[in-house]
Amino acid sequence: MPNNIPSLQSSAVISEAAQTLRDGGLVAFPTETVYGLGADAKNPEAVKKIFSTKGRPSNHPLIVHVAAPDRFDQAEVDWSAVLSPWVRDLSEQALVLIHAFWPGPLTLVFKKDKSVLSEVTGGQDTVAIRAPAHPIAQALLRKFKGGVVAPSANRFGKISPTNAADVRSEFEGALDLMILDGGVCEVGIESTILDLSSGGAPALLRPGAITPSEILAKTGIEVFRPGEQNTIDQKSLPRVSGSLRAHYAPNTPLRMYSSGQVLDALTEFPDIKSRVAVAVWDSESSLGLEDHPSIDVEEISISSNPRHFANRLYRTLRDLDEQGWDLILVPEPPPGEEWDGVRDRLQRACFGSGPSSSSQDNS
Repeated sequence: MPNNIPSLQSSAVISEAAQTLRDGGLVAFPTETVYGLGADAKNPEAVKKIFSTKGRPSNHPLIVHVAAPDRFDQAEVDWSAVLSPWVRDLSEQALVLIHAFWPGPLTLVFKKDKSVLSEVTGGQDTVAIRAPAHPIAQALLRKFKGGVVAPSANRFGKISPTNAADVRSEFEGALDLMILDGGVCEVGIESTILDLSSGGAPALLRPGAITPSEILAKTGIEVFRPGEQNTIDQKSLPRVSGSLRAHYAPNTPLRMYSSGQVLDALTEFPDIKSRVAVAVWDSESSLGLEDHPSIDVEEISISSNPRHFANRLYRTLRDLDEQGWDLILVPEPPPGEEWDGVRDRLQRACFGSGPSSSSQDNS
């Protein structure tokens, strides 16, 4: 991630983007996770533009992005003032998490203040908030001086964008969309989401780069996963971005294969004219698929490091999707919570993939 705003995104450009938001327009901007499609979180008509532009279901909640306070001496930062327009109650536990991980790829779900728009929350009594770490995102938020809702800057259900060119290709023809170019996103998958709205132990609603173990190590706070604890009623958990079954999906059919079972996966796709891209861990030797008698197969090397894999996941899926393959096969990620974020994205992408899929939103 760049340490400073690139010269192309001068203060004049940031000012123009902030004014676009004030005028009810949309601005696509980089975060450390993926590019977001931003609108003024206090403007109901602007928020509705996000849903219509993306083709996103109107009952699917959005994440409010806020500016980090100017001072980064954590002993002096007053996050309460930043969150007071959005959050009903801010617990000590929430402040510990915020001081440890904001700005960064962690979204927290709170009971909402009564002034928060129902269009933002999907009609729920909760609101999801995070402070992104990307310097352009922070510059825009500080200049705007307000909250910005920003799901991923892509069409409903499709692959999240990790550079400005991806956003342009998604919304080609949307001449009034302003796009801030901040280079390639560092993390590459959407933020971890924790539910704090119950007042009890935090519950993991969406895995991401920040894992429960990292949270425990840095804060001493234990995060529970729905289904692991009898104390968590999954039906009572709030709906959040990225929770629909089909997300992040390429038009090309995508499937995962188990270790040592790629040939089994290929036999399930018997068309002799098929062209198949098979992703293979860079830590493993070639699978020797070039001699498969009935299918045109090409092996694609992918990183066996979970953070590097996450950084390249959407780029790899986009590139393969544009290359005209009939099928994309990827290995199942190994066990371990450091892989949970990409495993979650791949499972949803597989379910939603294919030209006739009725895939759903990612943000």
